[in-house]
Amino acid sequence: MFEKLVAIEPVSLIPSAEEELHRYAKEVVLYRDVPASDDEMVRRIGDADAVLLSYTSRIGKEVIAQCPNIRYIGMCCSLYSEESANVDIAYARTRGIQVLGIRDYGDRGVVEYVLHELTGLLHGFGMPMLRDEPVEITGLKVGIVGLGVSGRMIADALQFMGADIAYYSRTRKPDAEAVGMAYKPLAQLLTESEVVFTCLNKNVLLLGENEFAQLGAGKVLFNTSIGPGFDSAALEDWLTLPGTHFFCDTRAAAGPVSEGFFEKENVHCANVSAGRTKQAFVLLSQKVLANIRTALHEG
Repeated sequence: MFEKLVAIEPVSLIPSAEEELHRYAKEVVLYRDVPASDDEMVRRIGDADAVLLSYTSRIGKEVIAQCPNIRYIGMCCSLYSEESANVDIAYARTRGIQVLGIRDYGDRGVVEYVLHELTGLLHGFGMPMLRDEPVEITGLKVGIVGLGVSGRMIADALQFMGADIAYYSRTRKPDAEAVGMAYKPLAQLLTESEVVFTCLNKNVLLLGENEFAQLGAGKVLFNTSIGPGFDSAALEDWLTLPGTHFFCDTRAAAGPVSEGFFEKENVHCANVSAGRTKQAFVLLSQKVLANIRTALHEG
């Protein structure tokens, strides 16, 4: 059991999960707002040996160094790699601190967002129609950039609706190819697809000026990643081409864009995280608690 567990900011646990935290720590402190500075973060952590955080704050070397009691840091948000994490995992390791994160908890909501927006564009439901007449997903040439869990779920859903699916990934996916999803080099995928989805880990940028030139006019780009999977200036240049459309659920997914970007007619931002649903919070809570049990068992 931990001596003291502190959630330094809102971490989206369901009420029963918050109650269960008391099984794993003698004292539990849950802050309901985001710390405004590193100094405030250090004050909140104090003598705690277990810390929880979401994606909003970052626990860097300076914070960790001032909190010598920390044994465990639990990320209540996606952890795909050390490089993209909002915790300095490498430095934490030198201090003997275990850092665990979660992943794959909000993907179903993202798939539903994609289906909603894509059918809206193809049929003209609540937005200008992509073509001169309504078209179905059937036969649509779709390219998926990044075939992880989220990308594969989008691919499966659109393939079920009749889309022609191609993908690009760092590694070939034999299971996807076995069900008719074609691997294509990135340049070929961008050139031949009508609708492209970037489903990449945070801080992975694959589309620059050359790639947007390959994508060309009359195309649709969805970014379902947490951050931009592209150079934002190149995205803005591409959106000046006729017939282009860009979709994202949150503004952060567009990256550092110019003022007025989200007012453009061909930019569609829901301004809400599609993966943050009731069911996702239940799954998030289960995974956060499982990580705490793992940390206590291994510690």
